[in-house]
Amino acid sequence: MLDIKKIKENPDAVKAGLKAKEVDCDATVDKILELDVQVRALKTATETKTAQKNKIAKENGKLFGMKKGLEKKGEDTSAVDAQIEANKQASIALDNEVAEDAAKLKVLNDEFRVAMLSLPNLPDADLLPGGKENNEPLRYVGKKPEFDFEPKHHVDLCTGLGLIDYERGVKLAGSGNWMYTGMGARLEWALLNYFIDCHIADGYDFILPPHMLEYQCGETAGQFPKFADEVYKIANPTDDRMHYMLPTAEAALASVYRDEILTEKDLPKKFFAYTPCFRREAGSHRADERGMVRGHQFNKVEMFQFCTPENSDEAFDELVTKAEKLVEGLGFHFRTVKLAAGDCSASMARTYDIEILIPSMDGYKEVSSVSNARDYQARRGNIRYRRADGKIDFVHTLNGSGLATSRIFPALVEQNQRADGSIVVPECLRKYLGGLEIITK
Repeated sequence: MLDIKKIKENPDAVKAGLKAKEVDCDATVDKILELDVQVRALKTATETKTAQKNKIAKENGKLFGMKKGLEKKGEDTSAVDAQIEANKQASIALDNEVAEDAAKLKVLNDEFRVAMLSLPNLPDADLLPGGKENNEPLRYVGKKPEFDFEPKHHVDLCTGLGLIDYERGVKLAGSGNWMYTGMGARLEWALLNYFIDCHIADGYDFILPPHMLEYQCGETAGQFPKFADEVYKIANPTDDRMHYMLPTAEAALASVYRDEILTEKDLPKKFFAYTPCFRREAGSHRADERGMVRGHQFNKVEMFQFCTPENSDEAFDELVTKAEKLVEGLGFHFRTVKLAAGDCSASMARTYDIEILIPSMDGYKEVSSVSNARDYQARRGNIRYRRADGKIDFVHTLNGSGLATSRIFPALVEQNQRADGSIVVPECLRKYLGGLEIITK
């Protein structure tokens, strides 16, 4: 969620920033400003009426005292009674008006919150505007794989070696699913163990979060309300609350400290989590994307940080470096790409993608996105910290894939294949496979 003060101070700059993301939110920004004026006016009116009620109550207190004095003297109290009754009716009228205002205020506040939640995050000023066409490759690492034979597609390699059973995966769960078998399952688990060991060595805390989340998690992460229809929702006949299967561990980790106040000395908080991830949109009609490049369920280790605004850029660089080292450790040729504003997700202010070469696709595919949400998610989840001087401020949140296996796996088998259809196991994975160096039929 954006800072309303920033919107009010410079709405044109906010509109321009959102247009750099290829999102036209001019009408929404104008509506937010209008609603803000209405809310503040209604609050002021309610406070004024409440003050009037309190004043009348005090006045009636004095009038009741006067009435008792007149009664003791045996004098007429009709004038005082009339004034007390008039005040009572005025107080009842004010009560009704305050109740009506409260109902109107709730409607306006709800409308205001929905409008605020619908605005994407502002991109950092150094990002190029526009979409993928303006992404900037920053560096290339490693040597491109070269073959003196006709290389095979990862589907053919995995099928021939008995690593993946695509047909039975579809039989069990439909298109966009696969089943790891035998050495394929062990290789998948070796990748996850490699990622986990690296993160533990870097001092990150290991988290195994729930896979079924409540709506508020998606709202805090920035997925809801806009993308609420793009997740697998779970029906529960005993509970009306919306639950869904997490599309990424970020959705869970972003809410770990929701509605809490941390202390400055507690920061940064550095986590990583392993989860399967569930995505409704998967699969492709393109022949070069057959197999496991896109799927409804895949495994991923996610990195996440909570930090102070002052350390936000440093934390981002750290996450990028960690993702690059994981890919480099597997021996891949890869590139790091700075995304243009319009290619960053709605919640993020900046994103770098680490992309590896999958030979059969003749191009680079993202295996890690490292992003900085600044205080956008923290505002949505009311996640704050108390500075050493006592001031309370919003934290910054960052996340990065570290890593997802659904593209690492096909790149691994394709880049490490040999002419006889066997696969060379990356050195960093061999200890998890009993020292195995070559996967053969």
